[in-house]
Amino acid sequence: MVTPQQIRLVKGSWRRLQGIQPETIAGLFYARLFASHPALRKMFPVDMEAQYRKLMDMLHTIVMRLDHLDQLTAEIAAMAARHEGYGVKPVHYLYVGDALLWTLEKGLGKDWTEEVALAWQESYATLTASMLEEA
Repeated sequence: MVTPQQIRLVKGSWRRLQGIQPETIAGLFYARLFASHPALRKMFPVDMEAQYRKLMDMLHTIVMRLDHLDQLTAEIAAMAARHEGYGVKPVHYLYVGDALLWTLEKGLGKDWTEEVALAWQESYATLTASMLEEA
């Protein structure tokens, strides 16, 4: 369960990343994901520009509404169904989580503290559990 303090940490750290070009963050994320798990590359389009925007928009929506995830139930269910349709397996959520946390650590630099890391881990675990329940 994500605590109110963890939600504040996630939102605050996300705001600090807003000064970085979204393509840079998303590009770093996908580079890490595909380097660690090359077989996943085939699940994505050749031209990743639109995918970068989708990732960043989705992350922004989730982070900004993290304290009201219950209001995103329909969106989470739709996202879970889309991912299942793409061939996403439960283990892939672990891979994505690892790449996301690594990307956030690189983007936040010295602002990536143990508390911030735990807050993001808990938030991602909560979202992943919701998506897996819906899938």
